[in-house]
Amino acid sequence: MNPLIVIGGGPAGLMAAEAARASGLEVDLYEGKGSVGRKFLVAGKGGLNLTHSDPFALFASRYGERSEAVASWLRDFDAEALRSWARELGVDTFVGTSGRVFPKDLKAAPLLRAWVRRLRDSGVRFHVNHRWEGWTDDGGMRFGTPSGERSVHAPAVVLALGGGSWPELGSDGAWVPLLLARGVDVVPLAPSNCGFDVGWSAHLAGRFAGSPIKPVIAHWQDLDGVEHALQGECVLTSTGLEGSLVYACSATLRSLIARDGHARLELDLAPGRSLERLQSELGSPRNGRSLSEHLRRRCGITGVKAALLHEVLGRHAPDDPARLASLVKRLPLLLKATRPLAEAISSAGGIRLEAMNDQLQLRNTPAGETAVFCAGEMLDWEAPTGGYLLTACFASGRRAGLAAARWLEECRP
Repeated sequence: MNPLIVIGGGPAGLMAAEAARASGLEVDLYEGKGSVGRKFLVAGKGGLNLTHSDPFALFASRYGERSEAVASWLRDFDAEALRSWARELGVDTFVGTSGRVFPKDLKAAPLLRAWVRRLRDSGVRFHVNHRWEGWTDDGGMRFGTPSGERSVHAPAVVLALGGGSWPELGSDGAWVPLLLARGVDVVPLAPSNCGFDVGWSAHLAGRFAGSPIKPVIAHWQDLDGVEHALQGECVLTSTGLEGSLVYACSATLRSLIARDGHARLELDLAPGRSLERLQSELGSPRNGRSLSEHLRRRCGITGVKAALLHEVLGRHAPDDPARLASLVKRLPLLLKATRPLAEAISSAGGIRLEAMNDQLQLRNTPAGETAVFCAGEMLDWEAPTGGYLLTACFASGRRAGLAAARWLEECRP
């Protein structure tokens, strides 16, 4: 029986191991940390968002430029398949009000424990504290372990090493130079679902860092100048903005910064009021009240929203109610940079999909060398939060595991 090596103990690696083992292969899974699924567990601390209930076409569209490729993975293992898989592990799920899908107990740990137990019972062999360090001179896999270097040989390997976010949990991107050295086309890793720097005044940062800004509507233009808008909430940080609303447009904002050196984001601070209503309310006499008090009394702009308005206006608040109302409805913010990759929820970039065939096997591997399949966040795709990230990691891991099993059965020289 031909053995398979899987390197990486996140959802993609674990799913690859499960799929390959179900095909009859011997499977050895290697993980650099002392236990598997660490980032998965952290993702579940606030309630594990496992997948989403979007219809398939809408679901697939969430992957942007890579939607067609990811859709092919999802056709084999979509959101409903993932929910069924969780039920088989004894974890029932439910659809939240936003369409997001969660385990009923909102926890990741019970699902991960049941999964690892099932994998062990099926015969998957786990090797933790084995950090992958590339290839040996004779084509084996080199690992750093607490007891020194170890090399392992196998005809096929699945790499599922994660992206570059959350390095303390194992996804540190250390694999990038190893693959580049072997001629693999890797797009530089970049922050995704990330925060952005604006450069607040010391007053705003000191008083309001950590404050939620809600509800607001974000307005932005994409690279082609097309207008977009989305309602939600974000958080003011000491350096800028973060939170679900910002994450949803982070890919476009990051691209705009790369192209132009900045990105413009406009916030509607009063989504429940029309521009005409605001003009009427702000046009009423102040009767000696300050602008802050006038905003509070007339249109409910208080706290961090009022502070943001003052931050943009400075000492030059317009006397024209129409101009002030327009700023409340479209407050312009200039985003200067993404936050560092290590702070991001996920990463963009990775192994270019064109460097692999549709079975996620690296092309142009010299004859006789280990066949390399890749899965998960180390591939060049990205998605917003909402369960889309996890679902694609599961689906790509399953595809890579099954493809490796077929290759060992049919194509091994």
